[in-house]
Amino acid sequence: MPGMNTAALPPRRLSVAPMLDWTDRHCRHFHRLLAPHAWLYTEMVTTGALLFGDVPRHLRFGEAEHPVALQLGGSEPADLVRCAELAEEWGYDEVNLNCGCPSERVQRGAFGASLMHEPQLVADCVAAMRAATRLPVTVKHRIGIDQIEKYAFVHDFVATVAAAGCQTFIVHARNAWLKGLSPKENREVPPLRYDVAHQLKRDFPKLEILLNGGLASTAAMAEQLEHVDGVMIGREAYHNPWALAEWERSFCDPAWQPTRESIIAGLIDYAEREAREHGTPLRAITRHILGFANGLPGAKSFRRLLSEPHELKDAKPELLRRAWEQIPLQAHPASADDSVGPA
Repeated sequence: MPGMNTAALPPRRLSVAPMLDWTDRHCRHFHRLLAPHAWLYTEMVTTGALLFGDVPRHLRFGEAEHPVALQLGGSEPADLVRCAELAEEWGYDEVNLNCGCPSERVQRGAFGASLMHEPQLVADCVAAMRAATRLPVTVKHRIGIDQIEKYAFVHDFVATVAAAGCQTFIVHARNAWLKGLSPKENREVPPLRYDVAHQLKRDFPKLEILLNGGLASTAAMAEQLEHVDGVMIGREAYHNPWALAEWERSFCDPAWQPTRESIIAGLIDYAEREAREHGTPLRAITRHILGFANGLPGAKSFRRLLSEPHELKDAKPELLRRAWEQIPLQAHPASADDSVGPA
């Protein structure tokens, strides 16, 4: 599966965050229909899953997903090298190292946010992957660990890893509390500190600094893009996906004007192809689009048709069209320039 020509890759102005159990290849295809220039990221895949598991299941993706990055979880340079090589063989456009996940399972594996305590190890991992592949190697990280809130901590982390050749840092602008908070609480309780990301960009002007965390509106993203190179959106993109079309228009392609009907038509084509070529059940696709009609009359019926087991049992892609017909015609926004829900 060939990768995209590097010269043709769009800038990382807009990207959708890697989200465990959510950003699988079906979700990414849906997001690509909405935002042609956004960078898309896989769920985090551990090195062990690739070295000892089902590689095609973890790495298979569609050509339409480009640009798409593989996010890896691991801390052994040799293991990460082999996985980066696999990413290149499978046609990915970027390898991203997870230095931000705070879950206990990830901590037991000695990677994720706990790696911020070992910047030289992260630098060694980055250097090893860069030497083994032509792909850009990027790092996603937090701004601090537990009660460490001094700017010097994240500054030194970025400086050390940048010296190994990393040019792109995705900054989740919250601390990661490794003790006492669940992963969900870690996305909500530690305060957002966008000023830290802004300072990193001022101190490292030649690096690409992307901001992640708490962004949910076009206005908020536009404000942050005055200070950083790009924004990464997580749960807001997943729960209110139509907003992606507006963010594409605002930050990537001013001429982008899809209709919701065109997105549904594209999804039907995709679902038919997936069923024919891979036997993919429709529920694997519909679970990602339940927020597509948010804010419109009939949205509840749309969600019900696409989520109830008795509707989905042996369902054909035509169910997508039936679900969209629950939205009154007069309620259909003309294009992405119209209602984008809560964004």
